[in-house]
Amino acid sequence: MQNPKSILITGASSGIGEALARQYAASGVHLALTGRDSERLEAVASACRQAGADVTTCLVDVQDRDELSAWTREVDATAPLDLVIANAGVSAGTGRAGETAEQTKRIMAVNVDGVFNTILPAVEQMKNRRSGQVAIMSSLAGFRGFPGAPAYCASKAAVRLWGESLRGELFAQGIGVSVICPGFVRSRMTAVNEFPMPFLMDADRAARIIQRGLSKNRPRIAFPLRLYAVVWTLALLPSVLIDPILRRLPQKN
Repeated sequence: MQNPKSILITGASSGIGEALARQYAASGVHLALTGRDSERLEAVASACRQAGADVTTCLVDVQDRDELSAWTREVDATAPLDLVIANAGVSAGTGRAGETAEQTKRIMAVNVDGVFNTILPAVEQMKNRRSGQVAIMSSLAGFRGFPGAPAYCASKAAVRLWGESLRGELFAQGIGVSVICPGFVRSRMTAVNEFPMPFLMDADRAARIIQRGLSKNRPRIAFPLRLYAVVWTLALLPSVLIDPILRRLPQKN
């Protein structure tokens, strides 16, 4: 969507979410921002207000369907939403101890249920106007399972396919759907990685790429292109060839 005026972003207190909020902040724009850290979220909101935006914030866990839905409706009633970006997400490394049941359940609850809880209430409001756009934060990790992060890969694959399916379903109702698939982006999530991250980019650059893609209503916004090509190739090759290589990759601690 070109020049959205009312935008809701989850996970806006750091990383790509923060960068997107700053990227969209301008006079005449209303930003509705959520996050889990009140101090960081208010710092982002303050910077966006200085850029001329009208900003509303809410400390809400995306796992809380009722609270998030109620807040989304409240925001939409004040400033009808043009764009909703389901960005909030978590990751956990397996290290050498294996991924715990608690880690797996939390990753799925935030990265999958949290996306549902963000997108579905917004879509219901947009259907009444037959206009709007939603964006879902997936990942290049959602194209092929990697031993170091099985639940994370699965969660990102799930929302990618859901978003791509939703795009066709909502087309006739005038609602655009884009799926965002970044590679490694500097953030609090990637800061703990002790292994090399190919084509690592700054969050501000990622936000610019995402904004351009969303303005053109692209179905899939995947970057950087070279890493996308590598992941796409890995997904096409048979597991008997790829698994021995992937098992040797470094894992998160």
